[in-house]
Amino acid sequence: MPRGVDIDIHLTPGIPDENFVAEALGNLAAYQLESRRGETLQWQVLRVEESGRHHFRLVIRHPDRILDLGLAHDLRDMLDRLSQQSQDELRAAFHRAQRNGLVPVRLRHVRETPDLWQDDFWNWIG
Repeated sequence: MPRGVDIDIHLTPGIPDENFVAEALGNLAAYQLESRRGETLQWQVLRVEESGRHHFRLVIRHPDRILDLGLAHDLRDMLDRLSQQSQDELRAAFHRAQRNGLVPVRLRHVRETPDLWQDDFWNWIG
């Protein structure tokens, strides 16, 4: 099964209701990309817990084939555009998209163990 593309969603530390913001950003970006491409896509919005910290990630794939290289670029552009909206604007856009057919995926909480072999420490030494 094709893995797809994953993109980190970076939020301003301490923003209120960050789980909703990440969920709305991920769902809206994926839904807009799906609409633009005219294809059915599958996605997940993740809250990744790691060593006392967390970050958010959007994982998206085509159910039948490997996605093209332009997908990550298009997603970044959509996330950048959406992230310029206020929380109220984002909430309104999210609800509007749901009325137009978006079936949002709920935020999944996952744990990630850091890969110490991929740590910059090893680049510094070697």
